[in-house]
Amino acid sequence: MYKADRTTTMLTPPKVSPKTIGLTSTIPVEILFAAGCIPVDLNNVFITSPRAGAWVEEAEEKGFPRTLCSWIKGIYSALQYRPEIKTVIAVTQGDCSNTQALTEILKHQGIEVLHFNYPYDRNPLLLRQSMEGLITALGVTWSKVNRVTKRIRAIRQLLACLDRETWQANRVHGWENHLFLVTSSDFKGDLEQYEAELTAFLESMPQRKKIKETVRLGFIGIPPIQRGLYEYIETLGGRVVFNEVQRQFSMPDFQGNIFRQYLSYTYPYDILGRIKDIGQAVQERRLDGLIHYTQTFCFRQVQDLLIRKYLPLPILTLEGDKPRPIDNRTKIRLEAFIDVLRK
Repeated sequence: MYKADRTTTMLTPPKVSPKTIGLTSTIPVEILFAAGCIPVDLNNVFITSPRAGAWVEEAEEKGFPRTLCSWIKGIYSALQYRPEIKTVIAVTQGDCSNTQALTEILKHQGIEVLHFNYPYDRNPLLLRQSMEGLITALGVTWSKVNRVTKRIRAIRQLLACLDRETWQANRVHGWENHLFLVTSSDFKGDLEQYEAELTAFLESMPQRKKIKETVRLGFIGIPPIQRGLYEYIETLGGRVVFNEVQRQFSMPDFQGNIFRQYLSYTYPYDILGRIKDIGQAVQERRLDGLIHYTQTFCFRQVQDLLIRKYLPLPILTLEGDKPRPIDNRTKIRLEAFIDVLRK
């Protein structure tokens, strides 16, 4: 039922040891796989580490400002514990405004830095230039990239199935949805293993009972730095059936070529494109309210003003600082918000 389309060309294993490349944000990962490289999303390395909180403190001890996004500090420390990563691809336009300064520190430590920019105005010519620059740097051809794009598209179709199982069939928990979608930024560095895990998960769906929540929520904004958020929401009778940015990592609008795919990727562009995508989900998934998750010291906090202006439904804005379990104040605010929506 959930078999991927395997008529496309499989990846040929490289004859030499694959090069591991760190990513500061989602980029056209198809190019890396086509070049025989192993992509590693440094955000996922950071946030899944049991020492994530300590990594932030270590970066601060080395001079990183306290008034700086913890994700930047976490990425820096993650690289200190992954010596095999000698090259990093940094998104210096279309993501965090502090990434440029981080790359300067990484270069000083001897790490090769490649830059990838998303044009703010979605200019297709500029996006193509960014892709071609990456292709040239990694020594791969467009024909290989296009073959791998078709291969990965089969996995993206499975992710779309998982998302439908979340909001339409109601068999997937919000946390499970988040976990699969957020790791599609690098597919855990292994397409075959990732596809096998995803397929096995989807094949378990017929044995699952439907989840009966009283409040259907959308989670918008960056993935949470705090732990236990999704699970606590479900103890209150709510469930997240829409993970905005995580879903965008999976490239849900995968029709067309690789250029159209990354032009339709909403996260690196203006907020109005994101608002349109969120508004469609509100109607389609019958959302009762939204949780807008923001990061302390992040410029995207300002976008909350426009989100509230253009999305006509209740919105709870939460702010996260460092990796830690959700605190009592957050729990109380979630409880009150869901209670209001229920009534």
